[in-house]
Amino acid sequence: MKKTRILSCITALALSVTVLCGCGSSSKTEESSSPDAKDGSSVVNIAIQPSAAFIPLYIARENGWIEEALKDQNVEVNWNDFESGPPMNESLASGSSDIGVMGDVPTVSSIAAGQENEIIAMAADGAKSYAMLVSADSEIASVTDLKGKKIGTTVGSTAHNLIDKLFTKNNLDINSDVELVNIATGDAATVLSTGAVDAVAIWEPNVTRLVADGTAKIIGEGPDCGLLGVNPIIARAEYAQNNQEVIRVIIEQYARGVAALDNLDEEVQKKVADALSLDPELLDDVAAKYEYTVKISDADVENLQDTISFLVKIGNLDKEYDIKDYVKKDYVEHADISQYITVK
Repeated sequence: MKKTRILSCITALALSVTVLCGCGSSSKTEESSSPDAKDGSSVVNIAIQPSAAFIPLYIARENGWIEEALKDQNVEVNWNDFESGPPMNESLASGSSDIGVMGDVPTVSSIAAGQENEIIAMAADGAKSYAMLVSADSEIASVTDLKGKKIGTTVGSTAHNLIDKLFTKNNLDINSDVELVNIATGDAATVLSTGAVDAVAIWEPNVTRLVADGTAKIIGEGPDCGLLGVNPIIARAEYAQNNQEVIRVIIEQYARGVAALDNLDEEVQKKVADALSLDPELLDDVAAKYEYTVKISDADVENLQDTISFLVKIGNLDKEYDIKDYVKKDYVEHADISQYITVK
């Protein structure tokens, strides 16, 4: 069995391109400064990143719903913008952010590193948001056709986990049957068009963008192999425990954003699409890849545990731990999300 070679593809470009979902790869970002509280009010610092998994939070932000709902508590809202999960974790660790949204890999990695974070709600499950793509004119028609090929992905990300699961289901070995090429997800179109790789494993909104413009076609997705693609809402444990009413409001307004997806104001739709670097007409197609659940299901917890196991398997985490110890469902239970969405 030969060991898979992890290559660096178009290195200079990869270092400069943002990883949109923040599901494992760090990238340079800027954090907005936190303003001082005024007139004796307190401040909640919300961390946000441009992933389609968090569209409802962008909707709430553009409409000013959280600010409005927290007026009675005399709480101001400060938004910290990030490009991915790892720098968001740094902000949470330093106390510059109090609550944030991120993918499964940075969520479990931060806790493994000793950060005292709690998983307080579920932003979205995105099984269909992760996909294996090949060039639109490629003769490759299925995952089994990838034996002996090169696959580009962000190593250590949820998309890497997708490859592993798709291969296991199709009796292929990720360590011997293919060659992995480490890329930034924004490089997917380039490496496919130049033939640097035969396939890529990436996530939304890049999947929809590349299929819509005729660059690529899908040969495998999360639902094909049991990958749920969970995207939690997390908070610093100390902040959440001491500000439960603020957390309740934010969860409720997130649910309000979910409800608004079916009837978005054109101006808000454009602003949200711009935040995701996406054409407004594609926003509905991308959002359809997600289930904006808000509530934390047992399947969510199981998939987060699976992510821990995967990261241990590839050597990115030293050992397993029980994610259940950090999942706090009470916050959602105390929030009245049923006023906005149907609670399953």
